[in-house]
Amino acid sequence: MPMERLTFPGHAGAPLAARLDLPEGPHLATALFAHCFACGEDIAAARRIAQRLAAMGIAVLRFDFTGLGHSGGEFGNARFAANVQDLEAAARHLETRGMAPDLLIGHSLAGAAVLKTAPRLGNVKALVTIGAPFDPDHVARNFAPAHPTLTPAGVIEMSLGGRTVRVARDFADDIAAERLEPAIAGLNRALLVMHATRDGVVGIENAHAIFRTAGHPKSFVTLDDADHLVSDPADAEYAADMIAAWVARRLGLQAPPPPPGAPEGIVRVCEIDPEGFLQDVQHGPHHHALADEPEAYGGTNRGMSPYGFLAAGLGACTSMTLRLYARRKGWPLAHLRVDVTHDKVHAQDAAHGAELKIDRFIREITLEGELDADQRARLLQVADKCPVHQTLTRSSKVETRLRD
Repeated sequence: MPMERLTFPGHAGAPLAARLDLPEGPHLATALFAHCFACGEDIAAARRIAQRLAAMGIAVLRFDFTGLGHSGGEFGNARFAANVQDLEAAARHLETRGMAPDLLIGHSLAGAAVLKTAPRLGNVKALVTIGAPFDPDHVARNFAPAHPTLTPAGVIEMSLGGRTVRVARDFADDIAAERLEPAIAGLNRALLVMHATRDGVVGIENAHAIFRTAGHPKSFVTLDDADHLVSDPADAEYAADMIAAWVARRLGLQAPPPPPGAPEGIVRVCEIDPEGFLQDVQHGPHHHALADEPEAYGGTNRGMSPYGFLAAGLGACTSMTLRLYARRKGWPLAHLRVDVTHDKVHAQDAAHGAELKIDRFIREITLEGELDADQRARLLQVADKCPVHQTLTRSSKVETRLRD
């Protein structure tokens, strides 16, 4: 998917480094992702969520707050209010490009910043928090035990999820005084609260408080045993799936009709794991699946294999074709099931005999209902008329080209 590196001025004028993931197809909406302060813009959760949303037609801007990552300025001298202003600056930058954010996503303490910022951004329709504190002072409490002799002018190290951020005492005092309840109660936007049950940095009681305070529509999804940074790829994948499903419904995404000659539009397959085989399969903003290989073949078995998808296409098309035919005839077909298996067999009539193998799909059809013998025989014939069957048994042409 296209990606653009860019900078824009933050709250104090320092350049903020950002990454804009753009959909290859139609641009249906825009998301602004504020990752946790101890994270970079490329952590597993942020990367996977951005990839899923971009595949759905949602552009995603991720940026480093002032003084973090590749952004300029001094984070240690900032206040919580400055982080809110950085979010507003990011939203303004998107607006200048005609891409005002429809969705805000905030992780950890940045989730608190998102809750504070959302009421100030008129275009935002929905927001998501991941491991966010209801009371920012909850995070400030991480400082005191490690720094009992901290002076008012001192610089302290804040540990979040095993990563360290240096902050000034003013920052700790600022977030300790911050109260989010009025902002959450006045959101008037759809809210998805995501939190791990055993989060050791920001306790689950914070998610309960956010959810209880917010008005409807609101949703809650537990991330089970994920750590605070959602660093496990499987947890990041689950979070991405839940956000994608929720966002598609809340933003009411509607893709434009496909171009002439492409009656079903584009099926996009993107690599998830460069070390394995896991693939992201996206068809428009609403249809998503994972492709993988079994563990015996080096995969993680988190999705159907490519041949599994091929067999599924044949089975689904067969079932649809038979149902349509029986419906038109008014036949009493109560239910049907199609089982498809695939293997490779030696081509007995091929030029090189046993040296050549061909693909064989075995399709077993179960028909239920008070059908007579002639009707059952006719439906068996009709099965061979399904379009995918025709495609598999006729010669097909695959054209391949590289994109610039």
